[in-house]
Amino acid sequence: MTQEWQQAGLTADQRADIVVKAMTEEEKFAWLSGPMAIPLGDEPLPEGAIGSAAYYPGIPRLGIPAIQQSDASLGVTALGNVRPGDNATALASSLLLAATFNPEMAERTGALVGQEAFAKGFNVQLAGGANLVREPRGGRNFEYLSEDPLLTGIMAGYSVRGIQSQHVVSTVKHFAVNPQETGRVVVSSDLSEAAMRESDLLAFEIANEVGQPGAVMPGYNLVNGEWASENAFLLNEVLKGDWRYPGWVMSDWGATHSAAKAALAGLDVQSGANLDQQAWFAEPLQAAVARGDVPQSRIDDMVRRILRSLFAVGAIDHPAQRHGDIDYMAHRLLAQREAEQGIVLLKNSDAMLPLRRGAKQILVVGAHADHGVLAGGGSSAVTPVGSLRLPGVDFMGIQTDKVFQPSSPLWAIRAESGAENVDFVSGDNLDETLKQAKKADVVILFAEEWRSEALDAQGLALSDEQNTLITAVAAVNPQLVVVLETGGPVTLPWIEQVPAVIEAWYPGSGGGEAIAGVLFGRVNPSGRLPVSFPASEAQLPHPQQVDPESTTSLPGMPVKGGIIHIDYQVEGSDVGYRWFARTGQTPLFPFGFGLSYTTFTRADLQATAEQEGVQVSFTLTNSGARAGAEVAQMYISPTDGRFVPRLAAFQRVELQPGECRQVVLTLEPRVIACWDDQQQAWVIDAGRYDVVLGQHAGDVSLSVQIDIAARRFGY
Repeated sequence: MTQEWQQAGLTADQRADIVVKAMTEEEKFAWLSGPMAIPLGDEPLPEGAIGSAAYYPGIPRLGIPAIQQSDASLGVTALGNVRPGDNATALASSLLLAATFNPEMAERTGALVGQEAFAKGFNVQLAGGANLVREPRGGRNFEYLSEDPLLTGIMAGYSVRGIQSQHVVSTVKHFAVNPQETGRVVVSSDLSEAAMRESDLLAFEIANEVGQPGAVMPGYNLVNGEWASENAFLLNEVLKGDWRYPGWVMSDWGATHSAAKAALAGLDVQSGANLDQQAWFAEPLQAAVARGDVPQSRIDDMVRRILRSLFAVGAIDHPAQRHGDIDYMAHRLLAQREAEQGIVLLKNSDAMLPLRRGAKQILVVGAHADHGVLAGGGSSAVTPVGSLRLPGVDFMGIQTDKVFQPSSPLWAIRAESGAENVDFVSGDNLDETLKQAKKADVVILFAEEWRSEALDAQGLALSDEQNTLITAVAAVNPQLVVVLETGGPVTLPWIEQVPAVIEAWYPGSGGGEAIAGVLFGRVNPSGRLPVSFPASEAQLPHPQQVDPESTTSLPGMPVKGGIIHIDYQVEGSDVGYRWFARTGQTPLFPFGFGLSYTTFTRADLQATAEQEGVQVSFTLTNSGARAGAEVAQMYISPTDGRFVPRLAAFQRVELQPGECRQVVLTLEPRVIACWDDQQQAWVIDAGRYDVVLGQHAGDVSLSVQIDIAARRFGY
């Protein structure tokens, strides 16, 4: 049967209008509130649901398929083992993706997630984590990208673009200023509009422009005292007003607090209604419409936005079908290539790395490296077949495991090294570990730091046992490499005693092979830090953390002890490296930092400021003996110090030995500007500016000064 919306030449908006007019009120409200599509207690799986984050029934008479939603940015999950035996490719953590500084890789890995979601029957992927890493101890930082709004926005946008290229809608989340998990349902992130526009909101704005996501998900938190899911400033004024966002806004699961207020503030869908105190967008919202508190036109707008996004990505013309036709080997190789580009070499004294092949005895220690690589916990945790599952955390009534994904660094090291013997010890028995370490030509020690949704890291240190182990091994064998598998920055009290340190993040389905490739030189490391590593927590804007015992982190639970306000105006828009610059502190490792096995030289930096913007060019040469990739980083700041240097452009450049290339970059104007609350506009002040080409934040490889004319632009 041919539907009216199938006429040739219709836009996504026109098609959505046709379907909305044909829908009954029952059909409309069936899409505005739905339970989590995972059995909780005695609740059955909704009829027709695959088993995932959410399900909304189709409308067969109109040719509209059901909405099947799955988590998350790092791959297609099966939370609570809801689909037993389901396999999926695990991408590396978003921090590793951002460390590649490679938008093309973000798009390619996004397309991988979209392909697997589509093949499993999903048409909405709850991906696109775009929160800034304001709190380095945040439990979900591994799902986010960086502390910088430009890097975050571009990488999130390209990832979303890749997912949606496969006829699968992607969200961006968690909108906005959602930096911590401790007390996440009672914490209010407080800061001025200008600071928000220049940092967290700018990241989402760029992500929306680049990726055009079909849906936006607010977080559990409050912003300036208003729940993000019913914050009219965020949803109506900024998102749907200034940015003219055409898609729909879905709540996080169990993060809806009202019917009429939330609907009028801009929330379109109540997700995970069975986790809330009631199904607000069912009978309560219907009653609000009947009373005239919410106009019928608002209900139609909610549904139209959903349909518009589904039509825009082709999710209705190309309904997702469960066919399972997935080339997991090809996807695993792409995940490996991603990890190879995002692993960061932090230290390499006396060129210890790459390790020579053919050693007699190599000892691998710790972090279940004999089995696999660590993954973050919670709703984003991907569990490929063969994963090692250890006790984790109770997450919204679902027991979620601490997962080691099946990519064994031990076996990859055996394959790469050509060594006579490569042995493994867990590191649990210190005396036995030291005995083995003394006999080894080199020791490769894996250290882990597990993070998960629903709980923050308590401090930035590795466990005492691991720090003791590293210090003790370094004392008996100076040929020591430490490989970090962490969900964010950590402190390294033993850094002076260890000659080589690698940050591998959570490296995903190809992580073991990627790590071994870097260790033995098949891969020239090119990752750059997307977050600063503080020397200590005393350097942070908020050294003291919220006491987890004083809050509740469960959605849908009554608030215990009232709302907790966190004053993020302390740092304002100066998040991460900008905070270090403003306060004159030196971090352990700065944003943008990363070493290579080759060297690069830079020359001929030039900058021009025209009406259309600021453009810079320079010559980059690989002056070493190995092929490698450099990340060009351009920072800008006014010479009068009105604001500290900000990343305004970047580009990953791959060069053969001796190869020379001219690099041309256009600076992002909103980074040069400041937000003016009174004018409600971006304002670039006339004056002289320093344009700096650096190897990382704070480095000055080359610099030039330019005069920029005054400019004002809004929406």
